Formats: sequence, structure tokens, C-alpha cells
Amino acid sequence: MRLGRIFAQAFVTGFSGAAMPGPVLAACIALTVALGFAAGPLVVFGHFVLEVAVVLLIAAGLHRHLTRPDSPLVRGIGLVGGGMLLYMAWGMFHDLPALSLAGVKARPVAHGPVAAGLLLSAANPYFWLWWATIGLGLLTESLSRRGRAGLAAFYTGHILSDLAWYSFVAALIAGGRGLLTDGLYRGLIGACALMLVFFGARFVWLSLHPPMPVAVPADA
Repeated sequence: MRLGRIFAQAFVTGFSGAAMPGPVLAACIALTVALGFAAGPLVVFGHFVLEVAVVLLIAAGLHRHLTRPDSPLVRGIGLVGGGMLLYMAWGMFHDLPALSLAGVKARPVAHGPVAAGLLLSAANPYFWLWWATIGLGLLTESLSRRGRAGLAAFYTGHILSDLAWYSFVAALIAGGRGLLTDGLYRGLIGACALMLVFFGARFVWLSLHPPMPVAVPADA
């Protein structure tokens, strides 16, 4: 397999995941309103820092504990991560009535985009499951076909797909800042908070009620 093909495969699979709504996207939107376009790439950088560590951990054997949604580790990540998302959503709702664009420009953001990208990725159990399953398979294939060069091509394509998507979203939000009113701003932040509530509640629910593992026939 050529390095270009590995890169393209990683870019396409990574982009399909990055484009799905989730807590990192909600943070990217909210922080771009406050900080401008740079928030998008900085959120991806925080995500990147965590992913590099995860790739190393997977290589060391962590994937064995992450492939089952009913494993104690995955359930623990879901409970803690879901609780964190619900707490952040509560804070956003609490501040909603007093939010204004002038206030955002005048005061620092509580959680910077790099920290948000790292923490929200770590709080998402599906992030860990993806890397323990799909990510593991792609990593293994890249390494077996082209060694370290294949691994480098895979991860470059993967992280560039994240960077492309979140930079695109940040550019759209930042480009429309002149059209934003305080009311629209509150509505946008409220929508982001609702997204966090949905994902946080879902993570907690699935941690408390994990899906049953699929039984594999003995002669399969």
C-alpha cells in the first residue's frame, strides 16, 4: 500500500468522525465566538496532544481494556466524562441570561481552547472506543504495510482531517461575528449547552446500562 493511499484513507475516515456533532464541536463553536478563528485550530491541538498519548498507550496494550463497552474502564470513563459534560452545560446555562458579546470580549475565557480540546476528548468514551477498534485496525494495517512511515502517513492524514473540519467551522463562525447580536449569541451558546447535556446524559446512561456483548458462535 502506498503512503499516499494510507494518508487518503486516514483523512477520509478521520473526517467522517470529525464532522459528527459532539462536545468538541460545541466547544469549538462557543470558543470561536469568544476568541475568533484561532479557537478552531487550538481546539484541534488539544485533541492532538491527547491522541498522541493514546496512540502510544494503544501500542502498549491499552486496547485490550477498551474494546468492550461493558468493561469497568469504559464505564468509568463514561460516568466521569458524562458528569463533566453535564457540569459544563450547567455552567453555560447558569451564565446564559447575562451573556453579551461585549462581556465575552472584555473577560478571559474560563477554559481555553487547548484545554477544552484535550479534556472534552478525554471525557468522551466514544473517543476511546474508536481508537481501540477502528483506530487500532488502521494503525495495525499502516504499520504492517509500511512500518513507521505508514504510521506517520496515517496519523498525518487523521489529524489533518480534524484540523480541516474545525478550521472550516471556526472560519464560518468567525466570519459571521459581525452579524451576531446578543440574542443570537445566547441562542448559540444555549444550543451548545443542550448538545453537552445530550452527550453527557447519553454517556452516563450507557455507562449505567452498557450494551450486552455480542455472543460469537463457537463454529464462527
